[in-house]
Amino acid sequence: MAHIVDEFLASDAFFSAVLRCAHEMLTIYRESPRIASIFASQQRWLLAHAGFALHYGYPDEPSSALYSGRFITFAVKHDIASRNTAAAFIQEMLAYRFLRPIEGATDKRTRLLEPTETASEHFFKWIATHLYILDNLDGGDRLGQVTANPATVARIQPLIAKAIIETEAVRDPGPTYNLFNWATSGGLVMDYLMSLVPSFDRSQKRIEIGPVSLKLIRDEFRISNTHLKRLLAQAAEMGSMGWSGPSYKGDVWLSGGFVLEYWRYQAAKFTVIDAATEAVLGPAIALTTGARRIS
Repeated sequence: MAHIVDEFLASDAFFSAVLRCAHEMLTIYRESPRIASIFASQQRWLLAHAGFALHYGYPDEPSSALYSGRFITFAVKHDIASRNTAAAFIQEMLAYRFLRPIEGATDKRTRLLEPTETASEHFFKWIATHLYILDNLDGGDRLGQVTANPATVARIQPLIAKAIIETEAVRDPGPTYNLFNWATSGGLVMDYLMSLVPSFDRSQKRIEIGPVSLKLIRDEFRISNTHLKRLLAQAAEMGSMGWSGPSYKGDVWLSGGFVLEYWRYQAAKFTVIDAATEAVLGPAIALTTGARRIS
């Protein structure tokens, strides 16, 4: 039986896993900054999932096919992006060779597209990281099954895409989360800040995360000083973070509310991934006997 959001929200083990996931997402970014930047904001993340899902076969859609016109219409219909933004995203993916035309396509009127090996391998890393964490929580063998049969990703991913597009808790977790995740590279900055959280007691009003180097963030995530300071200043105005000294000086703290927003988002996302995987693979096969380890 798939996990539910409330189960994850009640589990300290899950929150520890969330922090581990933040570290893993940053590792993936460092290995391939250009392609990982596709997932660096909520809008781009949703657009990427939409593209994969249309290629593999979006649930309830009549056929599996990715082409520019269909992608743009889909993005507008599901309130992901404007026509211009969706069109620019497709062109960017082609320019970076994350998408390519399908050779020998029978429909000469429409240029069908497909993800390249680079894009597919990166997405596999993304889903593998999440399955690994789920397996460590409950002793399942999702990752082992998917690794043994990579073709299952083409069946799992469209279910993930449909659920995240239709799940309010994933698309709108809260004001501070949205502030970061809709900003260019803001999702990466947020993951970095969360990766510094040492532990979290739900009764805490503030969580000290120590000194934070703006230069390190700028250099690593390719974000301008102006954009970064504006983002952090807005979060500080919302009471979601601050400094022990003057702005940008001294140790940084995050509000308990901000951390809980992040936790709730991750809980909703992991339940989506768990449910999609179970729908394709069946209930997670435990590597060891006994009850789930999540607590």
